[in-house]
Amino acid sequence: MATGTPPLTDAAPALRPVARAPLHEAIAERLLSHVVQSDLKVGDRLPGERDLARRLGVSRTTVRQAIVVLQTQGILEVRHGGGTFLRDLDPTSGPLARVVERRHRLPAVLEARRALEIPIAALAAERRTEADLAAIASGLDLMRREVANGDIGLEGDGAFHRAVTEAAHNPVLAELMDRLQEAVAETRGESLSQQGRPPRSLADHEAIAAAVVAGDPDAAADAMRAHLDHVADLRLFEIYPPAQDAQEVPR
Repeated sequence: MATGTPPLTDAAPALRPVARAPLHEAIAERLLSHVVQSDLKVGDRLPGERDLARRLGVSRTTVRQAIVVLQTQGILEVRHGGGTFLRDLDPTSGPLARVVERRHRLPAVLEARRALEIPIAALAAERRTEADLAAIASGLDLMRREVANGDIGLEGDGAFHRAVTEAAHNPVLAELMDRLQEAVAETRGESLSQQGRPPRSLADHEAIAAAVVAGDPDAAADAMRAHLDHVADLRLFEIYPPAQDAQEVPR
């Protein structure tokens, strides 16, 4: 009887590469989120390609491809020499339907963030080391620079939360946060895309950091709870209410 590990073959379906949507399709959905969060109306003009590329952290080519997708869907209109304008906002259209579908998933993700990140902040205040405090400060500094440059601060936001998670020194909580990384990134992107939200989020982070530095677990938990309250306050929730059987985040 043969022993050992069987050879891997291309016929093994579980080991085939995971199919991912092209980047420009994901950016098309982000553009639609911007439209919703900014409460743009039919006929309103979107920011220019250069500004969108900078804020989204992708190339102008990718932004252009995303605009073409939405133009094909009849959602956007490109006027050569005049810019890109909102033509229609039909919630049954392909890309916008996916944004609405994601909206119905966000409450569960936010609930999971509350269950994990509030105790993580408290543990971070108890267990943080000098190296942890340096990493938290680095995340704050990165977000400050991004916001000062007119960006939404997504990279600094992620770096800050990762540093706080590491400071808790709980490998199980860290693993759970890692598994939720993609879903959590959606909530951050939606929140930070709202008008005026990046500076407010930065102030929330500074309050969390101050409590962690002070070694005050209760204050750290309260600051994280307040921050997640702000994250859960999304314009997307107002425009597209959840399905009746969807579970809302406790407030």
